[in-house]
Amino acid sequence: MLNYKRVLFLGLFFVAGFLPAQESIPSAWLKQSSGWSEFLSVEGGFKVLSPAGLRERADTIPTALGNLVYHTFHCKESADMVYMVSYCDYPEYTIHEDSVEMLKEFFQATMEQAAFSVEGEIVYQEDRAVLGYPGKVWRINSPKSKSVIRTRLLLLRAGILPSKR
Repeated sequence: MLNYKRVLFLGLFFVAGFLPAQESIPSAWLKQSSGWSEFLSVEGGFKVLSPAGLRERADTIPTALGNLVYHTFHCKESADMVYMVSYCDYPEYTIHEDSVEMLKEFFQATMEQAAFSVEGEIVYQEDRAVLGYPGKVWRINSPKSKSVIRTRLLLLRAGILPSKR
């Protein structure tokens, strides 16, 4: 039985590229702006293009599943633009790929919690798989913080690399 273990969040316009470190970035995902460079996280198993060096922060979060370590990599391109990549490894068999309802609930709860945390409103959402992994894209408008947050969430299976397509 396959299980989903890793959750990867690509935040605010940060969809320039994602793949495990062993894969190459498809040319269609390359950011055309100059000055972007590749960032590699061996521990996280991903690489992305970033406009500046990413700094890591790891927070331990107590949950019903036990303590989860939430890794966030971020940089500021300007006072108004922040890029983030986050991931969290869930215990094995937490989310089963054959449970469509559980996946829908997981994506919905994650999206709603993100909106709640910034006192914002979800104004757009779409299911969007990447390389066969289930995913979701959403946008939150937060009048209180005067911000717009765009997020792509991918749910990756433990120990399984995506196939090249």
